[in-house]
Amino acid sequence: MFATRSLRMFRPTVRMMRPVPKEEQAAHTVSQRLRRLRHIPPELIPLGVVVTFGVSAAIYSSSRHLMVDKNLRLKRQNRAADAHQDHQSSEEHH
Repeated sequence: MFATRSLRMFRPTVRMMRPVPKEEQAAHTVSQRLRRLRHIPPELIPLGVVVTFGVSAAIYSSSRHLMVDKNLRLKRQNRAADAHQDHQSSEEHH
């Protein structure tokens, strides 16, 4: 009996029957991964420099804004007044 179309769908393909190729990054140590940095294409180095500069500028700008700006409220202030106001508003609703 010949294989019909419905039976062919369940057969593994030739690609699936081949052994799984070994991954280049499997179980590498840190030093082995650092040696792989030499294989980065040279045209990606300027992109890495620009992205690194942008991320570092964003971190610097955000941290400087949080440290220098006196108008920025990082903590809640006057909690006693807030609690009193919340208590009054809850009494009005009942």
